[in-house]
Amino acid sequence: PRSIMLGTLFLLFLLGVGLVAGFIYLRFFKFCHSNKLSIGFFHPYCTAGGGGERVLWMAIKAMQQLNHEAFCVVYTGDKVTKAELIKKVKDSFGIEFERPDRIDLVRLHRRAWVEESRYPHFTMLGQSLGSMILAWEAMQKLTPHVMIDTMGYAFTYPLFRWLGGCRVGCYTHYPTISTDMLDKIVTQRPSHNNNQRISQSKTLSLAKQYYYYAFALLYGFMGRFSQVVLVNSQWTRDHIKAIWGGNPHVVYPPCDTSTLSKTIPLNWSKRENVILSIGQFRPEKDHPMQLHILHALLTSHPKLRADTKLVLVGSCRNDADKKRIAGLKDLARQLGLTDNVVIETGISVSQLRRWLAMASVGLHTMWNEHFGIGVVELLAAGVIPVAHNSGGPRSDIVTNNETVGFLASTVDEYAERIANILLKRKEYAEMQQEGRNSVHRFSDERFIEGFTAHMHVLLHNLV
Repeated sequence: PRSIMLGTLFLLFLLGVGLVAGFIYLRFFKFCHSNKLSIGFFHPYCTAGGGGERVLWMAIKAMQQLNHEAFCVVYTGDKVTKAELIKKVKDSFGIEFERPDRIDLVRLHRRAWVEESRYPHFTMLGQSLGSMILAWEAMQKLTPHVMIDTMGYAFTYPLFRWLGGCRVGCYTHYPTISTDMLDKIVTQRPSHNNNQRISQSKTLSLAKQYYYYAFALLYGFMGRFSQVVLVNSQWTRDHIKAIWGGNPHVVYPPCDTSTLSKTIPLNWSKRENVILSIGQFRPEKDHPMQLHILHALLTSHPKLRADTKLVLVGSCRNDADKKRIAGLKDLARQLGLTDNVVIETGISVSQLRRWLAMASVGLHTMWNEHFGIGVVELLAAGVIPVAHNSGGPRSDIVTNNETVGFLASTVDEYAERIANILLKRKEYAEMQQEGRNSVHRFSDERFIEGFTAHMHVLLHNLV
């Protein structure tokens, strides 16, 4: 509609004025590069401990292989020392660096501008504009030769490229907005980012649809400033290509498949009735659904109640995550599942491996997850996944052929598939082996190979 186009053009005009003013300021008064080659990694939450952080640290390891002398600089709002962070990376991910002395941290004090809680309405736009404030702070402190975004803040790209004179690359885990999100608004389906009040109102749904379309135009404009675009799955590639254009390259995220395969025996007959879920305690992971799945399973098959446990493993990033965890514990009590649910936060690699060696079934419930590192870890460890029938798990990992695991959408579908695995255990030994055989394409080595193959062009002819 004409109103959307005019509103978008006005926003672009304001952004253009700001960029020109900032360009003049940085170029003539502030902007300078160090004589030493520096590669920046824009990742304000580098201690979160999830799959995105594993990508960050393996990306740094990859760039150090390309240039041993380059300084890799992480722009973060986390309050940890470099020594503490290097130790945490080793303990959490098993990653060690060839040149830890060439890794530096730049502290960002305005991270609150990208906090979701700051924007109860127009969250995507608020966080995106907030990321530009954070990018401005980053460049004022240190402007690198190359800036690689590993968290998906596309609105920062024109600032880094135009104002900072950086070469810009990105590794995109998921699009900030996708055609699937637009479809949810059009069809008025409720979700964690489309509450019932809006989904039940045609007027509000139409207004939100216009907002989403306008935001998609802006998002596509910003994304095109990245000179190298890497994505983590075919699903993400399709959506980024539709909105940004160009030719994004799929580089599967690094998963510690070799270590898991070597250290965790299959031992299918000795596995316990443990259902394992790996993922940060974010709303889109839909952990409440997992409790309802367990409730449906134990209601339909009461004999499983005595020895079946659902174990939720993930990192707790902030107060919002703590509240969600408390809510999960309350829900478990309401459903009579207190003795059957275990919640583990911030555990070490060795503790996670103990659960992986014990579990029989892996549970994944996120709608349209961009990839699903947790699902790959389950397969590598010999755990049979039951994943959501969407996104990366469907397009890249489990797929629809039911040779390495299963896909499901509803509570009853999940419960039925889990019951079959636990009650007909002997029939699934071969599937466990097939699952482990399928994960070599997701290894650390493959990631480094793919990442360096595309990102090396950003270092061409630099100091």
